[in-house]
Amino acid sequence: MMVSLRLLSSGLIVLMFTNPDSETIRQLLAQIHTVAVVGLSPNETRPSFRVAQGLQSLGLRIIPVRPMTGPVLGETAYDDLESLPEVPDIVDVFRAAEHVPAIVESCIRLGVKCLWLQQGIVHEAAALRAQQAGITVVMDRCLWRDANALLP
Repeated sequence: MMVSLRLLSSGLIVLMFTNPDSETIRQLLAQIHTVAVVGLSPNETRPSFRVAQGLQSLGLRIIPVRPMTGPVLGETAYDDLESLPEVPDIVDVFRAAEHVPAIVESCIRLGVKCLWLQQGIVHEAAALRAQQAGITVVMDRCLWRDANALLP
């Protein structure tokens, strides 16, 4: 588990989330084939669409997760993680931070091994909960950018 301890001026010690190092992220990215993109927009101008499209161009299979949406990028969209026909290698989240705890609980129930919270999405308590359940968590980073930078 990637955590650090922080001593507050009050004398309390708190757990702080820490992302895996670049080599660990590179190894993780080299092993994934399916990416469930939670909050994938069918709107081509949205970051979630562009990132998912970029991941597809790298040969990854995208599984859109967004209620009441038709196919996105040629793939069937599902209402929630529990509706997926398979457990993805990684869950990539494009939802506001307040939705992350429920997504983490779904990942735990489904046995997801890796959770990625896109750049700008931070929820330390949920990330720590996921880590404690054995899920590798990357937070506040762009999956596509890291894949481009770290993979051959």
